[in-house]
Amino acid sequence: MPLYLLLLIFKCLLSSQAVRIMELALQKYGSYEKFEQATGGNLLTKSRIWYHVKKYMEKEGCMGEGREKKRYIVVNLTDDLLSRASMTVVNSRPTLTINISAAREQWLEGMLRHEISTHFFRGINNSHQPWSSGGGRKKHGLRPINSTEEGLASIHSVLFRKDPTLWHATLLYYTVYQASRMSFSQLFHNLGRFVHDPNTRWDYCVRTKQGQTDTALPGCFSKDQVYLDGILKILRHRDKIDFQLLMALGKVSYEDVERLKSLALLEHVRIPHFLQDQARYTEQLHKIMEVNQLTDEELCTLI
Repeated sequence: MPLYLLLLIFKCLLSSQAVRIMELALQKYGSYEKFEQATGGNLLTKSRIWYHVKKYMEKEGCMGEGREKKRYIVVNLTDDLLSRASMTVVNSRPTLTINISAAREQWLEGMLRHEISTHFFRGINNSHQPWSSGGGRKKHGLRPINSTEEGLASIHSVLFRKDPTLWHATLLYYTVYQASRMSFSQLFHNLGRFVHDPNTRWDYCVRTKQGQTDTALPGCFSKDQVYLDGILKILRHRDKIDFQLLMALGKVSYEDVERLKSLALLEHVRIPHFLQDQARYTEQLHKIMEVNQLTDEELCTLI
C-alpha cells in the first residue's frame, strides 16, 4: 500500500480516537464549557497568576538573584495569544508568555509543568550534551523530536489532575484533521459539536487555518497534530522509557535514549521535582490511560 494511504488511514484512526475521548468528556460533563469549569476552575486574576508562577519557579529552582537573574525566565501575561502559553527566547532570555484567558486555577500548574519543567529544562539539559548543535545532532543521527517534545509536555500538562482527560490535545488533532478537508466556515460549524462558545471555536479555527492564503478552501497548519500523536506514542512505550533520562538527555526522541545514554553528560542536568518520585509518576501515567479509556492492546494497534 502506498505510504500516503497508510498515513491517511493512520490520521483517520487517530481522529476517531480523538472523537471518542472528547465524547467521553461530553457524556460526563454535558458540554466543553462545563468540563472547563469543573476541571479547570475559575480564571485567575493577574496577581494570582504572578503569585502561582513565582511559587512554582521557586519550587523548580528557577529564581535567580543578582547576575544569575539573566539565566532565568522572564514572564509576560497577555490576552493576545492563540495558545495557552509559550516558551520562547527574546533578547537571549528565556521568556514564558501566559494567556490570561486560559489561566485557570486548577490548570495553571500543568501549564507550568508543560512550559518550564519540560520545554525549558530539556533545553537547558540539551545545552550540556554533545548533540547541542545542529552538527552534533547530525553526527549522532538524532531522530526528529517534535512528537516526543510536545507529547511529553502535554502529558505533564494533565499530570496530577483529578480528571486528566486529554481534551485539548484531542480537539487540536480533530480540528487539524477536519481543516484539511473543510473551509474555515465549515470547520467553525463542525466544531460546534464539541464546543458551543463561538469565541473558543473561532480561536481554534484561526490557529489551524493560519498561513492559508484562501481559508475558503480546505487546508491547515498541521503541526498541532503532534500533541496527541506524541502522547499516544509515549504512553504506548511508557514501560520501556526511562523518563528521568529522557529529560536529562535534552532535546531527543524517546527512541534515541538507549543509544545515547552512554554518551551523555549528566553532571549539571535539571530534573523536574515531580519526576523525583518515579513510582508516583508511573501511577499518574496509568491514570491518564484509565480516564481516557486507552488500552495497551489498542495503542499497540494504533502505534
